[in-house]
Amino acid sequence: MSANLYAAWIGFLAGGLAGVVTGLFFHREDWLGGYGSWPRRMVRLAHVAFFGIGILNLAFALTARALGLAGGLRLASALLIVGAVAMPLVCYLSAYRRPFRHLFAVPALSVTAGVALFLARIVRP
Repeated sequence: MSANLYAAWIGFLAGGLAGVVTGLFFHREDWLGGYGSWPRRMVRLAHVAFFGIGILNLAFALTARALGLAGGLRLASALLIVGAVAMPLVCYLSAYRRPFRHLFAVPALSVTAGVALFLARIVRP
């Protein structure tokens, strides 16, 4: 689970850096096509995804530790890390070219499966 702790904190750092970079331009109404434009929404979603999925990775690692779970977590752990990398990546790719939106199933299913597997492990100790 230490990989998930690293993924969480790296995600928080990446989210902060993404906020710094986008913060340089957000005041411009026409930036990335305006506030409601597809590219700008995708860039905002990527920024939030770094933090949101980072929190999931942190909760996973801390919950597993608190419950004393050691085995049967590899796949759930890996899927949450895949989601942490893939979600912001797909958001940025979708901001660049709209057809990349079809890849959202990869991070969404990865995170969903990771959470479901973890819950299954908690329910059956």
